[in-house]
Amino acid sequence: MLDIALLPGEYAVCRLAAGSTLPDAMSNDLRDTDVVTVSWTSDGISVICPTDRAPAQTVVETVWRCLRVAAPMDLSGTGSLALLVDPLAEARVSVVTFSTFDTDYLLVPAVRLTEGIAALQRAGHRVTG
Repeated sequence: MLDIALLPGEYAVCRLAAGSTLPDAMSNDLRDTDVVTVSWTSDGISVICPTDRAPAQTVVETVWRCLRVAAPMDLSGTGSLALLVDPLAEARVSVVTFSTFDTDYLLVPAVRLTEGIAALQRAGHRVTG
């Protein structure tokens, strides 16, 4: 069983064209609960951030809610992300994941948050927030 915290606010999964620059506002004055992650590839730049920080020139598909695994994760551990993604897939809830050095994050569509939390709880996880 994992402890999972529902972060406040709504999140955006954004796509910028390859070679774009990120606005300075992406990293300025982050609130304690804000999470921002950026991935660069030759195809483009992906940004996950609170919706109020989404760059104006990005493509944003839907509004997401962000869940954070509360305890630090062991990088050598295996299967912990599957323990979270599998119940969501079985409940037919879309999920976007990313990881930091310390933990894993999951985003579920805001309109499916109730179903997503219920699926995680049925799988034995504790969701707070």
